[in-house]
Amino acid sequence: MTRPNLSLSGERLWASLMEMAKIGGTPKGGNNRQTLTGADADGRALLTHWCAEIGLSPVIDRVGNMTFRREGTDPSLPPVAFGSHLDTQPTGGRFDGVLGVLAGFEIMRALHEAGVRTKAPLLLVNWTNEEGARFSPPMMGSGVAMGLFTEAEILAKTDPDGAVFGTELARIGYAGTADPAKLQDIAAYFELHIEQGKLLEDAGEEIGVVTGAVAQNWLEVTVAGEDAHGGSPMAGRRDALAAASEIVVALEMIARSAGSDARATVGQLTVTPSSRNVVPSRVWFSVDSRHGDPAALARMESDLRAVAARVAARRGVAVEVAPFWYAPVTPFDPTLVGRVRAAAQRRGYRHRDMPTGIGHDAVYVARRVPTAMIFCPCHGGISHNEAESITPEWAEAGMHVLADAVLETAGAEQ
Repeated sequence: MTRPNLSLSGERLWASLMEMAKIGGTPKGGNNRQTLTGADADGRALLTHWCAEIGLSPVIDRVGNMTFRREGTDPSLPPVAFGSHLDTQPTGGRFDGVLGVLAGFEIMRALHEAGVRTKAPLLLVNWTNEEGARFSPPMMGSGVAMGLFTEAEILAKTDPDGAVFGTELARIGYAGTADPAKLQDIAAYFELHIEQGKLLEDAGEEIGVVTGAVAQNWLEVTVAGEDAHGGSPMAGRRDALAAASEIVVALEMIARSAGSDARATVGQLTVTPSSRNVVPSRVWFSVDSRHGDPAALARMESDLRAVAARVAARRGVAVEVAPFWYAPVTPFDPTLVGRVRAAAQRRGYRHRDMPTGIGHDAVYVARRVPTAMIFCPCHGGISHNEAESITPEWAEAGMHVLADAVLETAGAEQ
């Protein structure tokens, strides 16, 4: 591919990342820019302002996804899209998601300044609620766009305080009118993201060529026992929390026994009645399990159910293990993956092929549209954490590979 003469600026990308990080900034240097909050609205507004400076206006769909379109020379062609998300965890970092959006913006800005056109239109995307921190499940905006959720069910979702997704979307001013399903008509989608692991850093590599996503299985476990006074004898207790604790520890061992591709996490746990001197009668907790082999993932669930049944029988409690959400193994498009790999090779970046064990909007998009992802390293693999950190050089490398793959796909013209 003959690359157009673009002045992609790593310094400018880094400056925009730091400016966006001021919105929802936390005392420890991270970000709390949860979806559909005032901070989310401010982040969206800043992106809109920057895009307006290069002549791009947002189109907002009915679940709040934002797109910025740069026309190509052949209006009959479907657009080549790229982006990620601006929302964060409550104690999130400065790079998860936002790197993909702002690297995409820097590509648009460099094309504008150079007067370079592409044959196909380009589309920068900011997806709504990738994180799923405030409203669950995650990847809502891309899920609706790709037909995996209905608009009605997502707009009716509530957060832990009872706020309704659709109401909050309107409150912050981002309840649009465009049809999210139109995003299924794009020609291709690319997403740059931090690795959220440390394979690249440990290997001294700069680029991860993401070949696809592992399967994910989310479950909800409810343990029902019996209230008792904290001063009652230990014998005969039906302590729901003690039973739940056994299951949680067993889950960790199940994952460790399922190979290096296995993951299992209990991220939420609710105890009832939550009184200092009352033996808990009910415990609810979430289970997030992942594996590159669907059969191994199914065995992990089966093993968890077997443990739950044994604990229930021995402790005199009832345990329910219910499905919540499942994502299958999702391969990315071989042609687009090849373009990412070739771009890394041409630029001399040390790279490796790798799957993602983490859900991203790209994983949902890949079910309907040819898709590829690019990883850059992050220090210590730390993410969803205020200490999340990358280098400007890693960000710039990812941006260059993204630009090359996008422009080859869209047909850059001098």
